[in-house]
Amino acid sequence: MPFGQVVIGPPGSGKTTYCASLHRYCASIGRTCAIVNLDPANDNLPYTPAVDISDLVHLEAVMDELGLGPNGGLVYCIDYLEKNMDWLREKLEPLEKDNAAYIVFDLPGQVELFMMHDNLKRVLTTLVDKWHYRLVAVELMDAHLCTDPSKYIATLLLSLSTMLHLELPHVNVLSKVDLVRHYGRLDFNLDFYTEVQDLSYLVAAMGKGPFSKRFRKLSEGLVDVVESFNLVKFAPLAITDTPSLVHILGLCDKANGYVFARLADTSPVPPEMMYGANIRGTDDDIWSDLQERYIDGPIRERPPAEAAAAAAGGAAGGSGSVCAPAEHCDPSGAVRAGAQGDGRGLSRGGAGAAARLESLAEEGAEAAAGLEAEPASGDNARNPG
Repeated sequence: MPFGQVVIGPPGSGKTTYCASLHRYCASIGRTCAIVNLDPANDNLPYTPAVDISDLVHLEAVMDELGLGPNGGLVYCIDYLEKNMDWLREKLEPLEKDNAAYIVFDLPGQVELFMMHDNLKRVLTTLVDKWHYRLVAVELMDAHLCTDPSKYIATLLLSLSTMLHLELPHVNVLSKVDLVRHYGRLDFNLDFYTEVQDLSYLVAAMGKGPFSKRFRKLSEGLVDVVESFNLVKFAPLAITDTPSLVHILGLCDKANGYVFARLADTSPVPPEMMYGANIRGTDDDIWSDLQERYIDGPIRERPPAEAAAAAAGGAAGGSGSVCAPAEHCDPSGAVRAGAQGDGRGLSRGGAGAAARLESLAEEGAEAAAGLEAEPASGDNARNPG
C-alpha cells in the first residue's frame, strides 16, 4: 500500500521547490522518496523525477499542434493522462515494489484543474480507490496574500473549494513565510492567518471607503461560509527552516496514515500510543518561531552563498529515525490541518455552500453596478471588500 502526497497550489506558490526540499530531507533521514512530475509545462526541475509526464505528453507540443493556449493545453494534457492511465500504472509499478517508498506527485499550478475540473479528480480517484494509494493533498498558498485582506479571503475560498472538490485528506500550507515582510505589513500576528478564526476582524481591516462599504455584506457572507465549514487551517512554511518542513511532513504522515504504518512495523506497542508519547512540538511552537524570526525581526538580506549553504545544511540536519517527522506533529491540530478521516464527508454541504455563494455573487454584481456612478479611489481601490 503506497503512501504519498499530492502537491497542488496556484502558480508561483513554491510547489516544485517544496518537492525538491522534501526529497532532500527524506534522503537525509533514510526515507525512500520518489517524485512524480505531473506538470507537463515544468521543464526546469530541481530534482530528478522518478516518473515524468513529459515522456507521455508535453504542453508546448500540444499548444503547437492543437492551437491551444496554456490553460487549455494543461487541461488537455491532464485529460490525455486520464485516458492513458495504463502508462502511469506501468511507470509506478517499479516504485511500488519498495514497501517503504513515499511517492510525491508534483502537479500543475492551474487552479481550475484541482478546484472544478473532474479529469484530475478522476486520476486521483483511480490512484486511491483502484490502486490503493494512501494520499494526502498538500495545497501551498503564497503567504504574501495575507498582506491584503481581500486576497486572503480569496485564498480561503480557494482552499475550501479544493478540499470539497478533491475529497482527500488535506493539509493547507502558507509558503514563503520568510519573504512575507517584503510584500507589506500584516494587520495581525501570523497565528491569526494560520488558525483562521474570528474573521470578522479581517473584514473590519478592509477600511471604510465607498468601495469597501458597498461590498462589506458580500465579504461578510464569504467569511461566514468559510467559518461555517470550519475546515480550513494553515501550517506555515519557510523552505529554509527545517523544523517547519518537518512539521508539515508530520501532519501529512498522520493524514495519510504513513506514521501509523511505520510505527506498527517497528514496535509491538499500538502505534497510536507510541505516536502520542513521542510528540514534542506544536503548531504554536512553529508559528511563534517564524513570527519572531521573519516577521518581527529585522529584515536581513542573505548573500547568495550564505543562503545556499543554509539550505544545504538544513536538508542534512534531520534525525536518523524514519518516524522523526511524527515527533513534531500536534494530533489535535492535524485534524483541522487536514486529517479529515478519509475525506469523503467534506462534500456533504457543498451544494448548500454553492447556493449561498451564488446568492452572494448576485449581491456583489448589484453593488458593482452601483459603483459606476461612484468610482473608488486611493487605498480602497486596491483593497476591495
